[in-house]
Amino acid sequence: MNNKDFITALASRTGMRNSETQRLVDTIVGAMGDHFLDGDAVQLPNLGTFEVKKKLERIIVNPTTGQRMLVPPKLVLGFKPSTEWKDKIKKGGNN
Repeated sequence: MNNKDFITALASRTGMRNSETQRLVDTIVGAMGDHFLDGDAVQLPNLGTFEVKKKLERIIVNPTTGQRMLVPPKLVLGFKPSTEWKDKIKKGGNN
C-alpha cells in the first residue's frame, strides 16, 4: 500500500477529505519524528512501540580480503508490535 492508497482508505474511514487526512498524517509523523530526534519512544495503544536504539561500535571482517574494519556506533529506529498484533499475525490475520 503506497501513501496515496493509505490516505484514501483512511479518509473513507474518517469521512474527511483526502487533503485533510494527508495533513493529519503529516502532522502525526512529524510529531513522532520530533520525539525520535530527542531519543524518546512513542507508544501507540493497540499497535506497538517505536523506539530509538543505540547500536554499539563493533568490528567486522571483510570475508573477501580478511580485513578488519571498525563500524562506528549509530542510532536505529525499532518497532515492537503489541502482543495483540503479534498474536493476530501469527494466526494469519484470523482471530
